[in-house]
Amino acid sequence: MFNRAITEMITRNKRENPRGGTPVTKLLFALMTLGAALASSTQALWAADLPSFVVKRTTIIRERGFDGAVEAQFRSTVSSQVAARIEELPFDVDDYVERGDIIVRFRSRTAAADMQQAEAAAKEAQARLEEAKSSYDRIKQLFSQDRISKADMDRTTADLQSAEARVGAAEGALLGAREQLENTLVRAPFSGIVVERHAELGEMATVGMPLMTGLSLEHLRVVVDVPQSDIGALRRDAQAWVDLPNGESLAAEEVRIFPYADPSTHTFRVRLKLAEGQHGIYPGVWVKVRFQTGEEEALLVPASAVVQRSELTAVYVLDTTGTPRLRQIRTGRALADDRVIVLAGLEAGESVITDPEAARIALLAGQQ
Repeated sequence: MFNRAITEMITRNKRENPRGGTPVTKLLFALMTLGAALASSTQALWAADLPSFVVKRTTIIRERGFDGAVEAQFRSTVSSQVAARIEELPFDVDDYVERGDIIVRFRSRTAAADMQQAEAAAKEAQARLEEAKSSYDRIKQLFSQDRISKADMDRTTADLQSAEARVGAAEGALLGAREQLENTLVRAPFSGIVVERHAELGEMATVGMPLMTGLSLEHLRVVVDVPQSDIGALRRDAQAWVDLPNGESLAAEEVRIFPYADPSTHTFRVRLKLAEGQHGIYPGVWVKVRFQTGEEEALLVPASAVVQRSELTAVYVLDTTGTPRLRQIRTGRALADDRVIVLAGLEAGESVITDPEAARIALLAGQQ
């Protein structure tokens, strides 16, 4: 503002004194020079108070990124274990089921009747066994007193062993009948969603007939095809991260590299096991996967120091006079500690202002 007022006075003086060289003109030039020096000094003092740091090269983990496909770790088709009519289908395609929920119910009258007969036979066999034990105890006591023959003792012992065998057979038949009755209720082997239904209500099922197909949403893995040029570094480090839609990263619990390459693409299949739970990704979607492939040196700046204006990415740098200057840069990936890799536009040893808004205000104040 001061320089602008001086310039207007000089212009007016030239109109009034075309020949120039008047003392007023010289005085005005002196005042303008003094004002510029004061403004520059004020700007330098202000810039000196701006928070900044010196950029230097730092050793970081070198990473390689690939696209991976998410798939369910658990996917299975449940089949019928009985020959019976389907009476109930509580769930349909795309329904979510919990582990242990009944997904198919068969007609169970015959199985229930067989269960009752097996229970009755088991009770009868147990009663016969108790009777045989009681008879055996009496005969054994008489035999110890030499009041009965050894043949009678052997016959009583055989009766007891037969009763025990009948109890074992009855209990086995009871377990089979109970299992057969339980098979009329088909339960979900894990929590997930139904993706296919192969049977209809009222249909007569046979043993081995497919009923429903489901997959788990809590047990996921990511499959990646990695070029052979990068597979050596992956075998050494075997660390990987999956970038989630919410901006966070999830470390792979297990990295499995297949021991052979695809002959057509010359890539190795790598499978990443993720932690149990729902992470906002679903089977069939693409995700970004990052593998650790060693270490490298890079220039890092805080993410808060980067200015994004439309397609311009820049930082404020202090020049040799201590004046903040907006410098365009090219950035790489962001690290977990809120720092960004600078690929171009900065050199080691330069000072970057960490408060872009304060630098902008200081730069505007120096231009007035």
